[in-house]
Amino acid sequence: MIFGVSIYELLTVTSIIFFIGVYGFITRKNLISILISIELVLNASVVNFVVINKYLYPDMLQGVVFSIFIIAVAAAETALAVSIIINLYRQISSVEVKDIEVMKH
Repeated sequence: MIFGVSIYELLTVTSIIFFIGVYGFITRKNLISILISIELVLNASVVNFVVINKYLYPDMLQGVVFSIFIIAVAAAETALAVSIIINLYRQISSVEVKDIEVMKH
């Protein structure tokens, strides 16, 4: 008998993480918090790729390869977003969404 975490438990955890990220993206007013929420959504999708790949095709690594590409794109996206946030902070001394909206006018 094999003991471990079932696919249902893993998919439940990743679904919870995904929806926490979506909720955080919708409700947060701070750009850093929004960026963290986007990262939660991306990480939940990465774990889903690996779990579903291991469940359907245990000997193949396509889910892992896709996950590595997603992680690489997420790292590039995070670096770009942080540089934009730092630039905005230098200009208006705030990272709140409402302050950026005021800056546009």
